Amino acid sequence: MTDKLTVSVLGTGIMGAAMARNLLKAGHTVRAWNRTRAKAEPLAADGASVAGTPAEAVRGADVVLTMLYDGPATLDVMREAAPALNSGAVWVQSTTAGLDSLADLAAFAREHGLVFYDAPVLGTRQPAEAGQLTVLAAGPAEGRAAVTPVFDAVGARTVWTGEDGAAGTATRLKLVANSWVLAVTNAAGEVLALAKALDVDPQGFFEVIDGGPLDMGYLRAKTGLVLGGELSPAAFAVSTAAKDARLIVAAGERHGVRLDVAEASAQRFERAAAQGHGDEDMAAAYFASFEDDGAER
Repeated sequence: MTDKLTVSVLGTGIMGAAMARNLLKAGHTVRAWNRTRAKAEPLAADGASVAGTPAEAVRGADVVLTMLYDGPATLDVMREAAPALNSGAVWVQSTTAGLDSLADLAAFAREHGLVFYDAPVLGTRQPAEAGQLTVLAAGPAEGRAAVTPVFDAVGARTVWTGEDGAAGTATRLKLVANSWVLAVTNAAGEVLALAKALDVDPQGFFEVIDGGPLDMGYLRAKTGLVLGGELSPAAFAVSTAAKDARLIVAAGERHGVRLDVAEASAQRFERAAAQGHGDEDMAAAYFASFEDDGAER
């Protein structure tokens, strides 16, 4: 198979659109589809063909890349695409789908003769736009010639976790990594909320931890978004963070582990979304600390 591929990108939100642009920059032919077509249309200016249906997007594609909201949404879209899927085509499934949904997606791939790669990514808007994502991938070694050019276009690093996408080793690693990211995000918001409640200047806290083992760039970045009122456009939205937190809790329950912090994270993200912050950066979970969403920063 040539290194220049025809790639169908199904789902062109924050991450999918950035991945499609980097595939185009790498010289691949890209067919893009999104349920809300307006979100896919800007990709036409970059050279993508914008399809009206999933079936139109995947017809004749070497690789189908899905970056949709969740597992059920992905399965619905792939069912719409099914009549035009080529047996033997490669399916790169990059949605954070959770373990239960992944089994359904892998079953669909078997039924339709697709070469299935479980390949969620680590990173948000900025690394996605820069082609600097970390790809967590599992799938058959004999098919990697088809997916390596795709992974190289969208990411700076590919971490292979196994040769069976259906085993969910890549998704498992993604859930573990996301559990840390979401916990730190909420901890950052609570630091600011407590500082406000106790009339403490947040800069005093930053000075105390400056340069020490408790200091971290991610803390500075997320608190900076809140303090600067720069929560839109989102690098990673509150509503998506809530979904991922629930998937993490479910994975823990499935394997007999109680994840109290992840459960609390899910509740905070859901509360912030209910306050109207669902489309803002997940740092907006800060507002979940206040009964009245009118809290001043």
